Amino acid sequence: MTVDKPELRIDTSKPHPARVYDWLLGGKDNYPVDQQVAERLPAQARGNAARNRAFMHRASAWLARNGVDQFLDIGTGIPTEPNLHQVVQDITPSARIVYADNDPIVLRHAEALLISRPEGATDYIHADVRQPEAIVEHARGLLDFDRPVALSLIALLHFLPDDEDPYGITRTLVDALPPGSFLVLSHGTADQHPELKDETEATYKKGAIPLRMRTRSEVEPFFEGLELVDPGLVFATQWYREEPAPVQERSGFYVGVGRVR
Repeated sequence: MTVDKPELRIDTSKPHPARVYDWLLGGKDNYPVDQQVAERLPAQARGNAARNRAFMHRASAWLARNGVDQFLDIGTGIPTEPNLHQVVQDITPSARIVYADNDPIVLRHAEALLISRPEGATDYIHADVRQPEAIVEHARGLLDFDRPVALSLIALLHFLPDDEDPYGITRTLVDALPPGSFLVLSHGTADQHPELKDETEATYKKGAIPLRMRTRSEVEPFFEGLELVDPGLVFATQWYREEPAPVQERSGFYVGVGRVR
């Protein structure tokens, strides 16, 4: 594994989405400012984070079992086992994975925790999804873009407001993928929790973290031009390809897997 190591200082005075998510998943790599945001979120937030993570595990495993051995995961977050590379390399030991995140604390943990199996490889880049061309250029150093790549955007795009063009950023990334590739995406929504929308958005706003939860019709365009894999664009607990089926619960995420034609 290789890791870009810029000199970066972790700002513990401002909350960061990756560290808030770490707290919601029961992690320890967060600071009081992150905990304050997380603890003010509705109680359902922890369950929603766990169900979103479980979707990532199911989707990644299904792709690996169906021959995908290259993954580009943007917005990786703080490593929480099992990580994406552990899931897919348990199935395909030679799989290659490139991770990208913009939080310096993720960079700090990357070298220790994102360790590949000997047959495969992992890489990490400290980069922001708002720099899609730079991420793709770096990923080409490990991944073969002449073969299918699974692009993973998990719990990320709802932190991009409309004026930062999340649809255009996603299109730039997807356009770099060859036919037979996949987009794996989850996105925050209040469609099943309308009573929690204002409280959730206000909590993140108080922490100076932009949050743009989107409706189903607003999430659909991220998959424009792609062939949605069954069961399509659904809530997190509704997406599965293999038994056992997850417990059906209300979810704060829309999820889907789209194939590049």
